[in-house]
Amino acid sequence: MIVKHGSTTFLKVIIFLTGIAVLALCVWLPEIAIRDARVHPDTAFFLIPFLLCAYGFCIAFSVALYQAYKLLTYIEKNNAFSELSLKSLKIIKKCAFTVIFLILLGIVSLRVLAKVTGGDDAAGPISLCLMGILATSIITAIVDALQKPLKNILELKPEND
Repeated sequence: MIVKHGSTTFLKVIIFLTGIAVLALCVWLPEIAIRDARVHPDTAFFLIPFLLCAYGFCIAFSVALYQAYKLLTYIEKNNAFSELSLKSLKIIKKCAFTVIFLILLGIVSLRVLAKVTGGDDAAGPISLCLMGILATSIITAIVDALQKPLKNILELKPEND
């Protein structure tokens, strides 16, 4: 299977730029949290769980990006149907489930924060979180759809050799 390097290079650049954006978010998260704590000192105690979820999300997302980058490298080297590709897909799927869990944890903390503050409506942020869960679920389904045939091919491969 001959792969055009232009398309994989484009995808690698997109992954790299997304990684830079995630890194920038990680750098600015504490500043944003401190600014919010100064504006709303009565809910500042919610910032620690928020930061833990946010950094967990960033770590899981970064690991998934790295594995996607490695997967594209395997594809470029015509090594797409290998155990390494299958391993990368498994890690991407685990990271996606981790991201979904952390988003759900964020939704729960938003609901608790809305109850504690009394008047805040968390419908907007929660709907954004649900859209994130939907997007991550779609990615997980695609990875699973890629993983099953690859696993079947790798199971049949030794018998043909």
